[in-house]
Amino acid sequence: MRRELLNKQSSEIQGMFGRIAHRYDLLNRTLSLGQDVRWRRAVARRVAAIHHPRVLDVCTGTGDLALTVGGGVVGADFCLPMLERARLKARRLRRPLPLCAADALRLPFAEATFDVVTVAFGIRNFADLEVGLGELVRVLRPLGLLLVLEFSRPRGVMAPLLGWWVRHVPPRVGRWLSGDAEAYDYLPASVSTFPEGPTMCRGLESAGLTDVTVRPLTGGVASLYEGTRPAEGAR
Repeated sequence: MRRELLNKQSSEIQGMFGRIAHRYDLLNRTLSLGQDVRWRRAVARRVAAIHHPRVLDVCTGTGDLALTVGGGVVGADFCLPMLERARLKARRLRRPLPLCAADALRLPFAEATFDVVTVAFGIRNFADLEVGLGELVRVLRPLGLLLVLEFSRPRGVMAPLLGWWVRHVPPRVGRWLSGDAEAYDYLPASVSTFPEGPTMCRGLESAGLTDVTVRPLTGGVASLYEGTRPAEGAR
């Protein structure tokens, strides 16, 4: 795997997702054994608890999370082939989904625009995590909610089996289904170096969020983080 990709250079990440856009949904369902659908529904339920929120889904990809969440969502991504897949999917489902080509590190929205910001399986690809988190918080309204769904390293009794799956199955199956070996070698490598759990929670707090929590999903294969932007004048 090229060092440029491991170092998360934006152009390399953008190109990688563009190459696998045509197989991305199939690979997600196959490699997670369908669990990715349940994980996104967990995010959608959390959003549904908020009355008529205006939602920004960053790294929206093919639009799976945005379409699961429902109305009032804007999807943003810097990979045009992914956005085209999202557009076609929304049209096929006859669902409105405004889409925006945007880099998560330079979001083209005014401060305090959204009630909720969501990111599913994209934040570990940020070239600069601190800058990216700052942008997500910036576009949140006071008392707005950030929800981050991301892969993590499994814990507990099933950890050895789940860890083996994450390390070995995605690269093999990914090569076969997508024809892109590098993209699915990158997946376990990026998960292994991502600051998960308490470390990620501290990063969210450093970005200015309060009431930060993390909830492991499916034995810790994925984790759902959330935090709130404080009210104006609060510390």
